[in-house]
Amino acid sequence: MNKNLTIKLGAIALLILLLLIPLLMIDGIIDERQQLRDGVLEDIARSSSYSQQLTGPVMVVPYRKVVRTWKTNEKTNKRYEEVSEARGRLYFLPERFELDGQVQTELRKRGIYEARLFHADNRIDGHFSLPAQLGIKENFADYRFDAPYLAVGISDIRGIENALKLELAGQQLDFVPGSEVAWIGEGVHVTLPALDASKATQLTFGFDLRLQGTGSLRVVPVGKTSSVSLAANWPHPSFVGNFLPAKREINDQGFTADWQTSFFSTNLQEAMERCVAGDCDALNGRSFGVSFIDPVDQYLKSDRAIKYALLFIVLTFAGFFLFEVLKSLAVHPVQYALVGVALAFFYLLLLSLSEHIGFALAYLLSASGCVLLIGFYVSHVLRSARHGLSFSAGLAALYGLLYGLLSTEDYALLMGSLMLFGLLGVFMVLTRKLDWYGIGLKPARPLEFDVEAMQ
Repeated sequence: MNKNLTIKLGAIALLILLLLIPLLMIDGIIDERQQLRDGVLEDIARSSSYSQQLTGPVMVVPYRKVVRTWKTNEKTNKRYEEVSEARGRLYFLPERFELDGQVQTELRKRGIYEARLFHADNRIDGHFSLPAQLGIKENFADYRFDAPYLAVGISDIRGIENALKLELAGQQLDFVPGSEVAWIGEGVHVTLPALDASKATQLTFGFDLRLQGTGSLRVVPVGKTSSVSLAANWPHPSFVGNFLPAKREINDQGFTADWQTSFFSTNLQEAMERCVAGDCDALNGRSFGVSFIDPVDQYLKSDRAIKYALLFIVLTFAGFFLFEVLKSLAVHPVQYALVGVALAFFYLLLLSLSEHIGFALAYLLSASGCVLLIGFYVSHVLRSARHGLSFSAGLAALYGLLYGLLSTEDYALLMGSLMLFGLLGVFMVLTRKLDWYGIGLKPARPLEFDVEAMQ
């Protein structure tokens, strides 16, 4: 390869490396703006309520047990009985647990940032099946039981929007703040009528819970059989947790989802016993629900777009270089640099506009501006409107392909591979008869101004 071509390719490679500096700076700005947005969303959640997780209801039966211990008197060597009292609690999960939730979302704004809050209007029903003697097999007469209560864990009680009343056997009982169960965390509880512990008991319950939160709504399926139904006006749900919905429907107006679980699939009884002993990871890991956060926001899309920036610049410079070698034109490295800077500014425009008008429109305006600017410049650099229009059309096609890559994340690798293979094929076809050894040996043809084409 001759010296002139080597110098030109070296200069182009150096320019590409130098253009990484503004691209890295723009990538840093994206991260900075995203962190600022996350901080604002955290402030909004702090002033309203965070993500919500519902655990329960769980029935708690406090007890006092007479403990008899036989000891031996050291002096007389006689045995005697020492009586003491131990306190504890029995925990019972529902035989059946049902939740039917209707969710509405709203936007809260602070400056240019928005946080999505949800308001869940939930109806919770179920029943407890308590065994005779509360499952105690030995020394039942030594037990004395205090008033039982129902505990419901709500991760952020500031989100409760109604006065909670438990419907039980024709009565309405008022909930009070505090779950009174440490391993459930924050929540509410309600004292129940005294039980006849010697007999098996069936308790059917129900209550309405209106709950506000941000981020996500999760439910721990506490029943031996649990059924959870959620419907919302949010068309971009992200289902989270260990269990996916058994049925779901998603459209432009929102979604509906139904979950069905049993003790066989959740092993929740054992998870609760481990939680009582101090290890609640298994219990909290059984939760499921839906996230109301936009899974792909403008910052994530901008970050994904800038990852293709180097490839984009290389392809654009390759097109520029093709005009040189095929038309025997001379393009100065400074002109390459100006085109490269314009390409880098696309990502800054995309980021700044997407914060105000949405990603799709921001992409269209930013890409259109860059295509028009570069097309106008290239028309005068190459002294030909026809060449400028051809270059602009190719650049617009590249922007269209990039948007396709960003929009179809699951097929991005396939589309990217096909695009590169196609571009390589075009390059090879156009240069198939080119004498690479002869490039640069003969002087470049002087640029002629195409008057008719420019009119």
